[in-house]
Amino acid sequence: MSKIANTPKPPYYAVIFTSIRTNVDEGYQQMSEEMVQLVQKQPGYLGHESARDGIGITVSYWKSLEAIRNWKMVSEHLFAQKMGREKWYSTFKARICLVEREYGFGD
Repeated sequence: MSKIANTPKPPYYAVIFTSIRTNVDEGYQQMSEEMVQLVQKQPGYLGHESARDGIGITVSYWKSLEAIRNWKMVSEHLFAQKMGREKWYSTFKARICLVEREYGFGD
């Protein structure tokens, strides 16, 4: 993904997922692509931004806490979480935030 997410006027929620990968790549890219396709179909999903340079940071945006809880419980996402814990991440942290204000310029 190469552009900044187009989010609505606040308030809305952000999930900040920060991770450090293991050396295991098997299946990671495919699962990542599948999760991107799946999350875009979830009610309440607003967009996401992602970067990795040693540490990975993905910020996803949501209309509500309920939408975040529902995404966390999607069976395919539960499987991806399990694989992340077992194979792909040495550590991770998820933070859920209320976005109260935003500003910027450009597209």
